Amino acid sequence: MIIEPRTRGFICLTSHPKGCEQNVIDQIEYIKSKGAIDGAKKVLVIGASTGFGLASRITSAFGSGASTIGVFFEKPPAEGRPASPGWYNSAAFEKEAHKAGLYAKSINGDAFSNEIKKQTLDLIKTDLGQVDMVIYSLASPVRTHPDTGVKYKSVLKPIGAKFQNKTVDFHTGVVSEVSIEPAQGDDIDNTVAVMGGEDWKMWIDALKNEGLLAEGFTTIAYSYIGPSLTEAVYRKGTIGRAKDHLEATAFTISDSLKPLNGKAYVSVNKALVTQASSAIPVIPLYISLLYKVMKEEGIHEGCIEQIQRLFQDRLYADTTPTDDEGRIRIDDWEMRADVQARVAELWKEATTETLPKIGDLKGYEKDFFNLFGFMVEGVDYDEDVNELVEIPGLQ
Repeated sequence: MIIEPRTRGFICLTSHPKGCEQNVIDQIEYIKSKGAIDGAKKVLVIGASTGFGLASRITSAFGSGASTIGVFFEKPPAEGRPASPGWYNSAAFEKEAHKAGLYAKSINGDAFSNEIKKQTLDLIKTDLGQVDMVIYSLASPVRTHPDTGVKYKSVLKPIGAKFQNKTVDFHTGVVSEVSIEPAQGDDIDNTVAVMGGEDWKMWIDALKNEGLLAEGFTTIAYSYIGPSLTEAVYRKGTIGRAKDHLEATAFTISDSLKPLNGKAYVSVNKALVTQASSAIPVIPLYISLLYKVMKEEGIHEGCIEQIQRLFQDRLYADTTPTDDEGRIRIDDWEMRADVQARVAELWKEATTETLPKIGDLKGYEKDFFNLFGFMVEGVDYDEDVNELVEIPGLQ
């Protein structure tokens, strides 16, 4: 079939197998071009199919020669209906990993569930014995608690007062005002239950209790802080409370890993175009201005560049530098004072008319469509493609 992008709001309803494959190959080639990283050799990636999780799996495999198990929740293809992009990403990754002689298997299902945890633990026991690294990169709007069956839904809301500021529809380029009512009732608790650290700790506890964590084991989860421009709706909003919980959980996990000389980290990453960030008002406008500034400064990074630098210069350096809160800061270039001052100035000027000149909306749009395998260089979109792609190591 010939597959074209079909969008609804901040979601693309279709994905392109060849485009996703080329995207993965491009990331692999980038990692190979940067040289070997003396990192973990047996790696579990929870949330392995898109964004930072996918970049982490690629970096582990093709930077450190690691055996990887990826856990994700993706929609498989059907006749005449493309899969979700993470399915095609994972298929492409495994195909390339196997060609390179690397172990790579995947599990598709709800990572919050006890069933998927058990299936993953059984696979590790059988195939790897132990893991020396777990990357936790889940991004889900809902979570059913595995023990109580209660379903929690996260919300994106400010706390205490209504939020009003500019945003942009990146499809049309129209800059407008957005207003978000503050959190009410159980909004904060529900968001923490979905996006906080409880499930991360459940995974590590389950692995530890089964003796599946190697001596010197490391685990890392991903977070974001961002600038004052976005803090009311992000870091000081409901999501920020969840990130606070995630970051606090790193200390709890680290304490439990002391007998193994293990360590849990949270890495604060750069603002990037992801399916999740596209849904957050204000963020698309902020990112389009940030991209413009960082590209002009020669310090722009995508997911793969961020994770390569995180692994090479932070996680596997002689010492891992952290901030006063114990977090790894790989958002350091984004948060440079000169970069943020320039973005703040551009923010004041941003209108529908000025944005094409002062921002990088085209870069934002390209990155968004790239997530779904569209607008990828070297792909012929007029060509018939087979949507029924299989993941070779799917369990």
